[in-house]
Amino acid sequence: MLTVWGRADSSNVQALMWCIGELDLEHVRLDAGHRFGGTDTADFIAMNPNRTVPVMRDGDGDPVWETAAMIRYLAARYGSDRFWPKDPAARVQVDKWAEWAKLNVTLAFTVPVFWKVERTAPRDRDPEAIRAGIVALERLLLIADRQIGVGGFLAGSDLTVADIHLGSVLYRYYEMEIPRAQLANLAAYYRRLTERPAYRTHVMVSWDALRVT
Repeated sequence: MLTVWGRADSSNVQALMWCIGELDLEHVRLDAGHRFGGTDTADFIAMNPNRTVPVMRDGDGDPVWETAAMIRYLAARYGSDRFWPKDPAARVQVDKWAEWAKLNVTLAFTVPVFWKVERTAPRDRDPEAIRAGIVALERLLLIADRQIGVGGFLAGSDLTVADIHLGSVLYRYYEMEIPRAQLANLAAYYRRLTERPAYRTHVMVSWDALRVT
């Protein structure tokens, strides 16, 4: 049994929970962070001194934090060879795209676009900064679009850990009221993801509680 601490509308929690869903692992998720609080308690700080979500415990094991580390752990322990290859040479081809998506696409989207639009009051928004953020993000999404056009997924012809990191930001990207480039491969990829039950359950989650109006 996996235990996860973190709210359903946290983007990092969504990536972890999508991975758990794809691997069909028994789990319980406990709301924590943002409006739910709980991250400043002594018990939580003992699990994660950063006071951030998600935090995960596998059975009676030690708590783990950092989303990418948790996803790699689950993939290595419970995933198939297609999802997370055992051969190091094959694995690194997935891992490079996973790291790229997590460290580039996610960072280029979360604060420069999502926070500046949805978590900023309309009167305080900076249209020029938002436009610049979207342009920078779409330079990266163009790379993803071309790569997906080769095999259908980010790291080849199968859903892998790399797709967990890229796909988990696309629901918000496509549902926000912002201008978007016409990236046909990426759009088709997103539509395929929305047909996956685990994606619908754990990523296609309302962020109404996060909006600043």
